[in-house]
Amino acid sequence: MLIRLDYASSIGLAEQIAGAVRQSIRDGVLSAGEGLPAARALASVLGVNVHTVFRAYSLLRVAGVVEVRQGRGARVLPPPEELPKDVVDAIEALVRGAASRGVVRQQLIRYLEEMS
Repeated sequence: MLIRLDYASSIGLAEQIAGAVRQSIRDGVLSAGEGLPAARALASVLGVNVHTVFRAYSLLRVAGVVEVRQGRGARVLPPPEELPKDVVDAIEALVRGAASRGVVRQQLIRYLEEMS
């Protein structure tokens, strides 16, 4: 897995690392069940603070891309199952309708999370 950081970018380093991991998964470089490098080792290679890598892994965990277990590291999760077309259509209609009424993405996400 190759990670290149742009220190001049407006995108934070943790977000860049998380994005590189996602791209590696899309490109087939990383597959489900495969472990990510240890945070300390990756931080050393990239020349960043270990907490930056921890944050990147946390972003990936929250997004459901990886599973993080203390002492076992981070592993790539299998992709989620495809949603039925009628459910996707309903979600798209909901998002369009909310946007047309001025509801921002974070408000919609927060509301959906509160429902579950």
